[in-house]
Amino acid sequence: MVIIKTTEEIEIIRECGRRLATVLHKVKEKVTAGISTKELDLYAEKLIRDMGDTPAFLNYRPEGANKPFPSSLCVSVNDEVVHGIPRKNRILKEGDIVSIDLGVKHKGLFTDMAMTVPVGKVNPIDLKLMQITEQALQVGIDSAVAGNTVGDIGYAIESFIKSNKSQKYGIVEVLSGHGVGHEIHEDPYIPNFGKPGTGAKLKAGMIIALEPMLNLGTKHVTIDDDGYTIRTADGKRSAHFEHTILITEGEPEILTKV
Repeated sequence: MVIIKTTEEIEIIRECGRRLATVLHKVKEKVTAGISTKELDLYAEKLIRDMGDTPAFLNYRPEGANKPFPSSLCVSVNDEVVHGIPRKNRILKEGDIVSIDLGVKHKGLFTDMAMTVPVGKVNPIDLKLMQITEQALQVGIDSAVAGNTVGDIGYAIESFIKSNKSQKYGIVEVLSGHGVGHEIHEDPYIPNFGKPGTGAKLKAGMIIALEPMLNLGTKHVTIDDDGYTIRTADGKRSAHFEHTILITEGEPEILTKV
C-alpha cells in the first residue's frame, strides 16, 4: 500500500534526509586508497549515532534474507552492484570505484541515499559510467511529478540511458527504487525501466527513493555466498546513485541534500 505522508512526517523526513546527506558526504571524503571498507562503515555509524539517530541498515533483515545485514553502510567496490558488506581486509586502492549506500532512522522515520565515488584517478570509461548513472537519477527525479506514474519514471531513465550511443550499459532490472518513510522499503516498486502510464500513480505527499544501477556490461547479476553482496555476472564494473525525494504539487523535492 502506498503511504501518503502527513505534513508532520514530511518535516521529520526532511530533517532525516538532511542528516543522511551530511553523513554520506563526510564518508565520501574518507574514500581514499589504503582505507578499509570497514573503517568507512564504522565512521558512518559514529556520525549517525553522534546525531542521536540510528543506522537504518544495521541488523535490518529484508524479506527472504537468512540473517540480518551486519553493517551500517553498504560498500560495493567495482563489480559489486549493491549491498557489499564492509570488511577489515577489504582495502581500497587507486582506480577503484566505490558505491556507498546508507540509510538513517530519525524520530522513527527513514531516508535512503547512495553515490558512487572514485578512489583517486579512475579511467575515463568508469568516470563516464558514474556520470551517466548520476544523470539518469536526475532524469528520473525530473519525471517524478504528481499525476505521472512509476512507469513514466522508469521509461525516462531507460530512454536516457539508451540514448547514449557511445557505450551500451546494462540496466539492473532485478533491483529497483521504492517508497520510503515509515519503513526503509515501502510500496511502490519503481524499476529503472518501464512503459509510460503504467504502474502506481504519483501523488503529492508520497516519498520515494530512486536509484538507477548501471553496469558496463550485462544487466545480469549474481549474489555472493554472504547472502547480500550483489555483483555483475560478467565481472564488469557497476555504478549506483540514489536520492530520497518528496512528490509535491509542483517540482519534486530532493530530501537527501545538505
